[in-house]
Amino acid sequence: MKKTNISVVMFLLLLAYPLAGIANLTIEITKGMDNPSKIGIPPITWHGSDLPEDVSSIVEADLERSGLFGPISRKDMLSFPASIEEVYARDWLILGAEYLVVGDALLNRGIYQVTFSLIEVHSARVVFTKVARGSKEQLRDLAHHISDEVYLAVTGISGAFSTRVAYVTSVMLSGKNTYKLMVADVDGARERLILESQHPIMSPSWSPDAKELVYVSFETGRPAIFRQKLSNASRKQLTNFRGLNGAPSWSPDGKKLALVLSKDGNPEVYTFDLRSRKFARHTNHFAIDTEPNWTPDSKSLVFTSDRGGSPQIYKVDLKTSKVKRLTFKGSYNARPSLAADGRTLVMIHRSGKQFHIATQDLVTGDLRILTNTSLDESPTVAPNSAMLLYATKKNNKGVLAAVSLDAGVKFFLPSLQGDVREPAWSPK
Repeated sequence: MKKTNISVVMFLLLLAYPLAGIANLTIEITKGMDNPSKIGIPPITWHGSDLPEDVSSIVEADLERSGLFGPISRKDMLSFPASIEEVYARDWLILGAEYLVVGDALLNRGIYQVTFSLIEVHSARVVFTKVARGSKEQLRDLAHHISDEVYLAVTGISGAFSTRVAYVTSVMLSGKNTYKLMVADVDGARERLILESQHPIMSPSWSPDAKELVYVSFETGRPAIFRQKLSNASRKQLTNFRGLNGAPSWSPDGKKLALVLSKDGNPEVYTFDLRSRKFARHTNHFAIDTEPNWTPDSKSLVFTSDRGGSPQIYKVDLKTSKVKRLTFKGSYNARPSLAADGRTLVMIHRSGKQFHIATQDLVTGDLRILTNTSLDESPTVAPNSAMLLYATKKNNKGVLAAVSLDAGVKFFLPSLQGDVREPAWSPK
């Protein structure tokens, strides 16, 4: 029997309840690894003077937030070397440092050149020396780049400190919600307004080059999908069908969108070719099929469906239209996404009466619950598959939270005022 329109609307509204406040993300680390690598990051200076941005402090915060590093406080440092030649290993061995990051900056015609080195302290081995360049406005980018390089050298995993996050907030003005689509650095800095509307905004999704977003806006009186460039704010409406136009997800190869449409009478999963502007339908069932997301090879979609009697996660091959059920543990599994390995499925899993973020190994079937917060929703995985962001509640306030895929690292990103929802981690 076909689902009623009321059921469909309620299904979506659960994801779109009003928010309040002005977002200004901060970081609250709640859990790190038991034995993080101690690292010294003395100030990177410009000819002995302070830089317009405290690059070393940004690097320190990045690495500490990963949970894998324990930065040494500046007040405990015995010296502040700016180059390899100025390093005295004993100063850092006394402090228990395993690694040391040193660097200095030159300014030439408005461009800062930062030379930085990573040193393994106990062996006095120089792991690398590299150079990064940028303008005054790009000093934070240089800092995140340094963090990425250090993280990769020590862990063997690409860093994700240079990425960004999109999210939705709303501000209550004169009794009405003003919704805002925001983009910020993944540490919450350099928050930028992308769209402001008197109507709900949902489901932002990044293009593979991180230069555009697609999202759902209700500004036309019904949900519609829009595409917007971040460089100049130009935007296009992509769908205008009656009923549902929702859950857009950009393919990793950049050629298509996955989305949910009810234009044929029931919510089904479609793809939209961005070049030909043609739609292709990939599910055909009386149940609600929704929340599509891509496999890393762009050849299949994972999606949520209640065709088995309760929300569970399925996979459809775009070439053959063959559908396979992926989840069987628990009475509720939804909002699927895949890590870059294509093997780790991230989802919302109900345990008892609580909704938590969980992962499932698609090879072994092993299920791991990652969070112990409440009302968890909207998980989005970092491009290096080390962490994920999600929306949750803390002290009756909507916040973003992060957890590593092994659950060993956790932190919150609350706004100073109000709530924040619908995070989307950029691909790069």
